[in-house]
Amino acid sequence: GRLEAVTQQMGYHPQYLDSFLKMQHYLMHMDGPLPFDCRHYIAIMAAARHQCRYLVNLHVLQFLRAGGDPQWLRGLEFIPPKLRNLNEINKILAHRPWLITKEHIEKLLKISEWSWSLAELVHAVVLLAHCHALASFVFGCGCEQDEGLGGRGSLKALSLGNQCFCEATAGNSCSQELLRINRKRSLDSCMELDSLRERMQRIHVETEGREEMRLLQQDREEGEGQRAEVGVQGGAEHHSDPFAGLSLLADPDGEVTGATNLACYMQDPDFGYQDFARRDEDQTQVFRVQDYSWEDHGFSLVNRLYSDIGHLLDEKFRMVDGLQSSAMAKRQGCEPSVFKRGIWNYIHCMFGIRYDDYDYAEVNQLLERMLKVYIKTVTCYPEKTNSEMFDRFWKQFKHSEKVHVNLLILEARMQAELLYALQAITQYMI
Repeated sequence: GRLEAVTQQMGYHPQYLDSFLKMQHYLMHMDGPLPFDCRHYIAIMAAARHQCRYLVNLHVLQFLRAGGDPQWLRGLEFIPPKLRNLNEINKILAHRPWLITKEHIEKLLKISEWSWSLAELVHAVVLLAHCHALASFVFGCGCEQDEGLGGRGSLKALSLGNQCFCEATAGNSCSQELLRINRKRSLDSCMELDSLRERMQRIHVETEGREEMRLLQQDREEGEGQRAEVGVQGGAEHHSDPFAGLSLLADPDGEVTGATNLACYMQDPDFGYQDFARRDEDQTQVFRVQDYSWEDHGFSLVNRLYSDIGHLLDEKFRMVDGLQSSAMAKRQGCEPSVFKRGIWNYIHCMFGIRYDDYDYAEVNQLLERMLKVYIKTVTCYPEKTNSEMFDRFWKQFKHSEKVHVNLLILEARMQAELLYALQAITQYMI
């Protein structure tokens, strides 16, 4: 069978891939508070918030394999109220996690016969954050668009033999073979990059001119009314989103494919990301890592309520931080750790998370404007990303370096959602 598109992309960084697969397998297939069919349905709900067919279809298959009720796949109206009650926190976590409060947690834990236990809720929160962040990676690396070439919407096209990619753990032959292949090949091969560009060009050759005209028209109409990036201290920028108006998904014939078939898995579909408001008169909104951090607070809480998941998450966070990015940093004239921290803190800044010991003026110095726009799009509304954007940003960078940026987005976003949710749970417990 062919390699999964996600693991194929992550395979450019085999050590990270190994830690990702271990965590994913534990989350979806090992002992835990939630039934297996519910885990996959929660993943469907999470992926639907970003209109990610790739993940929705994959987890539909896994839901059915786990013995899930096919009636549930008709939409939220056909699932138990307990699962349906998760919709609100799913919506907020996906788009504006800073709005989560202890009242949201209390509501879920105290609804008579449909109440959640703390352990179940922590499991669900990790699932939601994981799938939201993975949707960013799927769109950011073009996996959603690539799957469309094989017949978008086809469940068969998204399967890996009889196996979901999250089952390809470090201990089995699939993962070992994947790692062997990725170590053997030249990860930064120019042929690989040329092939990627040719594939993207085929997809967009008939629609590129039309899209560019629509893009220019959009810019003229919106002018200064739309911001494409969050302002940072030391030099906030205001401009229109240069990618606004590009098709979400385009078939080879140029027809834009909507995501109406995913609407049954979510409520309030118009609820989306809004720029985090940083107002001097309302500093209480800002999430200060010095007051609640993953290392000092989140890790111990999640590990206590959902055994061992904290260790697996922590390993994944540390692994992405340890990935080498010397080439990217060298082009920017800085140390790799400085460059990676700039990306990480910029992503957290968009969700209202601030580090008192960081000079945010560095973000504008380290990150080119187009890269910042790309990062914000993939992080905050990944469904607006398309393969052309992946090809256009930082053309001088290798494919593996672009994947590295998307891994940083995945992990920084996931940690941001977890920090808000776990802080709200902590406040409820206190």
